[in-house]
Amino acid sequence: MSTTTQRTSVPTGGHWGIYNAEVENGTLVGVRPFDKDPRPSPLIGSVVSTVYAETRIKQPMIRKGWLEHGHRSDRAARGVEPFVPVSWDKALDLVAAELLRVKTEYGNEAFFAPSGWGSAGAFHCAESQLTRFFNSFGGRVGYVTNYSFGAATVILPRVVGSMEPLGGPLTTWPDIAKHTKLMVLFGGLSPKNAQVSKDGIGKHELLDWQHKLKGAGVDFVSISPISDDTSNSLDAQWLAIRPNTDVAMMLGLMHTLLVEDLHDQAFLQRYSVGFERLKAYILGETDGVPKSASWAAEITEIDPETIRGLARKMAAVRAMISVSWSLQRADHGEQPYWAAIALAAMLGQIGQPGGGLGFGYGSAGTGSPRTRVAAPVLPRGTSKVEAFIPVARVTDMLLNPGQPFDFNGRQMTYPDIHLLYWCGGNPFHKQQDLNRLLQGWRKPDTIIVNEPWWTPAAKRADVVLPCTTTLERNDLGAPGSDRFWFVMKKVIEPVGQARSEYDIYSDMAERLGFREAFTEGRSEMDWLRHMYTQASSQAAERGLTVPEFDQFWEIGHLEFPQPDPLPILFQAFCADPEANPLKTPSGKIEIFSETIDGFGYDDCPGHPTWLEPAEWLGSEKATTYPLHLISNQPRVRLHSQLDAGDLSQGSKVAGREPVWINAEDADIRGIGDGDLVRLFNDRGSCLAGAHVTDEIRHGVVQLSTGAWFDPLNASEIGSMDKHGNPNVLTMDKGTSRLAQSPSAQTALVQVELYTGDVPELTAFVPPQIDA
Repeated sequence: MSTTTQRTSVPTGGHWGIYNAEVENGTLVGVRPFDKDPRPSPLIGSVVSTVYAETRIKQPMIRKGWLEHGHRSDRAARGVEPFVPVSWDKALDLVAAELLRVKTEYGNEAFFAPSGWGSAGAFHCAESQLTRFFNSFGGRVGYVTNYSFGAATVILPRVVGSMEPLGGPLTTWPDIAKHTKLMVLFGGLSPKNAQVSKDGIGKHELLDWQHKLKGAGVDFVSISPISDDTSNSLDAQWLAIRPNTDVAMMLGLMHTLLVEDLHDQAFLQRYSVGFERLKAYILGETDGVPKSASWAAEITEIDPETIRGLARKMAAVRAMISVSWSLQRADHGEQPYWAAIALAAMLGQIGQPGGGLGFGYGSAGTGSPRTRVAAPVLPRGTSKVEAFIPVARVTDMLLNPGQPFDFNGRQMTYPDIHLLYWCGGNPFHKQQDLNRLLQGWRKPDTIIVNEPWWTPAAKRADVVLPCTTTLERNDLGAPGSDRFWFVMKKVIEPVGQARSEYDIYSDMAERLGFREAFTEGRSEMDWLRHMYTQASSQAAERGLTVPEFDQFWEIGHLEFPQPDPLPILFQAFCADPEANPLKTPSGKIEIFSETIDGFGYDDCPGHPTWLEPAEWLGSEKATTYPLHLISNQPRVRLHSQLDAGDLSQGSKVAGREPVWINAEDADIRGIGDGDLVRLFNDRGSCLAGAHVTDEIRHGVVQLSTGAWFDPLNASEIGSMDKHGNPNVLTMDKGTSRLAQSPSAQTALVQVELYTGDVPELTAFVPPQIDA
């Protein structure tokens, strides 16, 4: 008896791009890249293995102790006790009752419900759905800034009045190819960071643009501890700087510009305020220490003549200064961005074609020409809770309820959280000092997690609600990173009993009495049509042709035209600063900020300043932990997403996350390529597989983020991670009292050859489940 194979190709997409899902008899069997994508991300190759991974959560689960004792259960048993499967009705009844209990006893200020990237879809965006649900319920403690570029979200509005140098409209690649002669890359220009964007990417164009820039004669200087941070195709000059010393390098460049009279005094006078205060600091008039190239060389370990020569070249040609997001994810992370702005202002090329600066070039499609169109969006409602925290201070909040903290000129108080509801993100990936987080994780009465997979957070929850992946529901993608809107059609039926978060929240809202307010009577497709129609009307008002929803859904994507003329950062301001002032107190670039100076923060004074990091290779602590850890974005997954997929699993060394180590440092420690090693400091330890290379400078190791946290003993705080998660080693310290953002890139470690018994990996093994 023959069977008929039914194969279909369904258009969809995700953070890593648009693609077609290949389905046979209802099963996902492969993917095919989007026809218009010149260099599709290899990450789509992990989609099939991830969707059907052993780690999928098949039905609602409740930790045994919480099922028996509710909020009075033993919180230290999280991550240790088995789970008990229950029906959706029982799970939602229990969650709704617990939400109502906490609200009644403590008020909405006792809820903290953060989210992450979750899904690329505009409707099923985890953060939008979660926020709308809680706002319909009266709100929850909010959060500001982010883990990606949190310090930038605070310092940039203070200095230039907006987020434009990072969020755009930035000067684009075509303009850089035409006008720029030198591009100085602080933190490099890594192609891996261009693979993904929160809302998806239609065209991966960075590598093509890099070839065009090189062909146009643009010279590149990559200032980074890792040569691989910039593509070999650019033939960039590599300056292997000590980590966290870029501000000293910038000050050394500025000193050369000053003493050799290469700075643009006219630009500084017309377009900025406070330069004289910075000038006195650079020349050493305020502290007796000139910030010369020789001074900078002692800190950065970059030759002083190299610094002087670079400053002269930057002043002689049209130069673009690029600073990666990662530089501000460090102690005093506000300073590199502020210093780069001051350096660009001294060159006087801001607002000119091919000149000035930009932050995060290459990241999430930054630099590609794109039409800025208001995207379809789910209304989130309004919270009645005023309390909030900078999101990276979550552990501080859990451990220190009622304690004061400073943020952006305000003194605030940490709220007392009794219920933690986490969705769309894995805090055991992005939060620093995981052993400290584990202490805070024991504080709330109840922890609820919505997840498709048994992530480290799901394993340590009280209630786990299995939600669908992007392939198991309908949605639409509308990225701000390029010119596409695209359909995300349902490809397969949900795995197990997984449900969309919209359906989960709708049924929970019904139990709590506000289903109509939450759903507005709309189904999933009703919302997609409604959101698309509203956004397309706004696009039409700008003269853009947008098809009706049914036509768009049938075609599968919509490509907007390239903007004309192409934007140049701060061009209007520089053409007429009186008519187009910046949104700063002075209307100009604030090289010295009276506002920030007035806060009195010793860790963020009134102008760009070299402040020694809490840990760096020039500190006394380096005698004990002599290697600086760089924990950057991975090449083979997005954050911790897809770690169970084929691509990420194929990259492991000795079964663990690979750690890059310089050949000289490896030889001293008797470490060979492929060896199992132990990284450790006074915060924790982890195993990793050694990758010995000369593409990283001596004194530095690199361990990408995202390996699923897998401690040797789940019941013991401080137990060695078996898998290679760098955040057992990183420091949970705010960048400063100004921004209070992550300092993940400020961490010293030691590395040794691991000679003990090799523990079994359990990162991707589901927890014990009692029938």
